Amino acid sequence: MTRLQNGQAFPAFDVPAIGGGRISIPQSLKESYDVVLIYRGAWCPYCQAQLAGFQRASEKLAEAGVKVVALSVDNEATTVGTIEKFKLSFPVGHSAEADKVASITGAYANESPRYLQATGFLVAPDGKILNAVYSSGPLGRLVAEDVLGMVAYLKSKA
Repeated sequence: MTRLQNGQAFPAFDVPAIGGGRISIPQSLKESYDVVLIYRGAWCPYCQAQLAGFQRASEKLAEAGVKVVALSVDNEATTVGTIEKFKLSFPVGHSAEADKVASITGAYANESPRYLQATGFLVAPDGKILNAVYSSGPLGRLVAEDVLGMVAYLKSKA
């Protein structure tokens, strides 16, 4: 499996949206800095902390021109529960096909039960990957504070 590299165009794929339809990634995030979060599932305390952290930073992220989308293999009902529990204001996809997403993004996948390991991407407004964070287990993931710092740095150099 090939991991995505900085400078490479982020690949297009989609996942089911709550209530029907699809979330097209990265098309739904155009013309901004984008964060794509792949999380293990609602059961993972590290994922819960990551999602809650991005929600707490949502105003600062919006001010910095950063949009966030998250996804997991969780079914729709479980994803709705996650959105409600953490009052998530960013799009969260559900029922992602682990093998498909892993083959497109290079995310690690757990064998049994089948789910995706935490993976995060910061994508530039031109659609190119600025930073990819791959975790092979529960630890090591993209955090909102790091995204804000990197975007501020990049804007200062533009």
